[in-house]
Amino acid sequence: MHSVEETVEVSVPVRTAYNQWTQFKSFPRFMSWVRRVEQVRPAVVVWIVGSGPVRREFRAEILEQVPDSHLTWRSLGRGPSHRGKVTFRPTDAGGTAVTVRMEIAPHGLTGLPARVPGLIGRAVRRELGNFKEFIEGLGEECGAWRGVIRDGHVRPQEPEPPRSRVPNWPVG
Repeated sequence: MHSVEETVEVSVPVRTAYNQWTQFKSFPRFMSWVRRVEQVRPAVVVWIVGSGPVRREFRAEILEQVPDSHLTWRSLGRGPSHRGKVTFRPTDAGGTAVTVRMEIAPHGLTGLPARVPGLIGRAVRRELGNFKEFIEGLGEECGAWRGVIRDGHVRPQEPEPPRSRVPNWPVG
């Protein structure tokens, strides 16, 4: 497996960046190699990727998804073997650091050898730059899914802890 890690800072809050990332159908609007995405179940997504006339289809299972924190996935079936995690962290400037970590089998997502030095890393960096341009251009997300997935299964919404209407005032 070949490992890649890339980070981009986007000038939108964590909630906005995370919400947009969960809108998988919008990926073809900013990722040049993604042709179509269909979420067939809450934890299973079908991706059609490629360049020019070459197309590959694969399924990915969302293993864990926690709003405003992270999303982990792995490929399923005979398609390109990979797994990854995307995390969302607030920056001091009020934006978000979006980090993608991936482990890719030797023939990667496009069928090109993942062993070519830097090839996958450059592609991920470019696509993260496209996400930055896309979300900053929108200014707000075009949808959201705030559910929680653990071990590939959707979990009931975790209630928010009680909060006082007065800042720094105890609850109880």
